[in-house]
Parts: sequence; structure tokens; C-alpha cells
Amino acid sequence: MSETDFWQHPEAAQKVLTSRRRIEETLDVDRRLAQKLGDLDAYFELAREGENVESDLRRELSSLGDEVDRVETASLLSGENDARNAIVTIHPGAGGTESQDWAEMLLRMYRRWTERRGFKFTLMDYQAGEEAGLKSATFSVAGEYAYGLLTSEIGVHRLVRISPFDAAKRRHTSFASVFVSPEVDDDIQIEIKPDEIKVETYRSTGAGGQHVNTTDSAVRIIHLPSGTVATCQNERSQHRNRDMAMKVLRSKLYELELEKRREESKKLEDAKGEIAFGNQARSYVLHPYRMVKDHRTKLEVGDADRVLDGDIDPFIQAYLFARRKTPGLAEGVPAAP
Repeated sequence: MSETDFWQHPEAAQKVLTSRRRIEETLDVDRRLAQKLGDLDAYFELAREGENVESDLRRELSSLGDEVDRVETASLLSGENDARNAIVTIHPGAGGTESQDWAEMLLRMYRRWTERRGFKFTLMDYQAGEEAGLKSATFSVAGEYAYGLLTSEIGVHRLVRISPFDAAKRRHTSFASVFVSPEVDDDIQIEIKPDEIKVETYRSTGAGGQHVNTTDSAVRIIHLPSGTVATCQNERSQHRNRDMAMKVLRSKLYELELEKRREESKKLEDAKGEIAFGNQARSYVLHPYRMVKDHRTKLEVGDADRVLDGDIDPFIQAYLFARRKTPGLAEGVPAAP
């Protein structure tokens, strides 16, 4: 980095900086763990001398446990794209307002998880439901290993609850699908020929102010050979929306290419499955009891409200462990009984 010609090759320089940042983060984790162990030794010594430090010990042990969990999770992320940012799309299943509201709840859950992690959440496209919820939403999550962590969320998510839209207060089951692709950087070459795409502009239906809602600034790009669609409507200018939609399209096409290379994996649509019974990756039950269960790892958590508030790390870690033990574990498909 001290060489005078270091910045003459920006792409290579950026890779060096990224590598340096990861090494620095690893060293920082080592320092934090050493410090926490030192603090625990000091508290244990005080306890042996008769000091009342039980609450401090519990706090430090909990903090150390959280740190170890994060390190352990990071050790499971070794895929070629795991360190990349993620692009996430949510679609409600059949069921109208019920499923659209459930999709909105999932969007909030991931936004809260992003905040807990200190990552950056950017809403790229949002199609509101007719009465409540959403018809579709696409957002990006920028942060270390965002894609690797969020691969655990790919699949169908099922909700069981007393419907807030049913005057008879009956129990309803709703479905929504979640799909995640890695954000593609400029160092990955994805060829998109101009004659292979169709670009449409339309008036935004989402929030964004008077300018957004009264001009044809929203952009939809269709990749004709694959049928892949990418949209963006949350930026103020058509040019900016087009750039963001192209980024989404490149990421989706890259994910499609990765799927083709995975000899032991099913095709993309098979992996996503029908948004209905028998294909769910995770179930969230709010009535007659409260529990969240992952059907691939069999992990169950009783505090459903905490999970819906963004605490999905236990499910992420369990999935990553299961994936290491069973490399062919398909995203979104329950494990065999």
C-alpha cells in the first residue's frame, strides 16, 4: 500500500483494502476476546475474596457468549459469495390481504435484524397491497457476510394466527416467500446484451414525495432470455432507479448462473418451491400457542414476538451448522423426517 503506484490499479487496490480490513477485524475480535477473558478472571478473583460480583459476572459471561456465537457463526461462512452484500425479495403467497400483511411483517423483521446487526438497509422496490401489507418488496442489506447469513432465510415462511382482518376472529394460515441473492460487484462480469433486455418506466406507487409519485420515474427491467424481472421505484430520478434495477438484475442473473453450476442442487424454481403447505422453511405460530420452528434444522423458539422483532440469529446459526454437516441442504426445503 505504501508503493507509489498502488492506486494506479483501483480494482486490485480495493481487493487489498478489503483483505486488510478483514485481517484487522479478525485481530480486533482476538483482542476483544482476550480482554473479556481477562475481565472474567478479575471478577472470579474478586468473588474468591468475598466480593459480591455475581451480577457483573453474569453480564460478562453473557457478553462473552454473544461474542463467541458471532465468531462461531463467521467461521461457518466460507462460500465464495458469503462475504458479499445481499439483495432480498419478499412475495406473499395466495391469500390476498392475509398473506400481504404477513409479507409486510417479514419485511419489518428483516429491517429490525439489519438494525440489530449494524448493517445498512436500503428499500429498493415496494409494491403496496390493496388493503394492507405488500405485494412485493426488494431491499438490499449491506454488511460483512450479509449474503452468507441471509441464505438461511431463502424459502417459504408460514404464519398461523387469529386474523386481524376476520370479523369472526378465525385462525388463518398465511404464506410468503423469501429469496436472497448476492450483490454483484464490478469485479464479477455478468454480460447483459442491450437487445436482451426490455426497459419499462411507470409511475411510482410507493412513498417518496410529490416528484416520485407524479412522474414516470419507476423502472422495470426484463431480461428476455431468462424472464428475470428487476424493478426499482424508491429513488427520485429515473436514471437512479434504472441503475439500481440493473444492479438487482445483475445479482439475480449471477445467482441463476451459480445455480447452474451446483450439480447437486435443484433448479432455482424447484428450490424456491410453491408458496404453500409442505414447502415451508419456517413456521411462525401465534395461536393457539406461540412458537417459531425451522423445518430444516428442527430448531424451535418459544418467544415468537422476539423473533418477529428481528432476533433471527439462532435460526441463522442453526442453519449454517446444518449446512456444514449436510452440504446438499437445499434452501427453503424441509429436511427429510
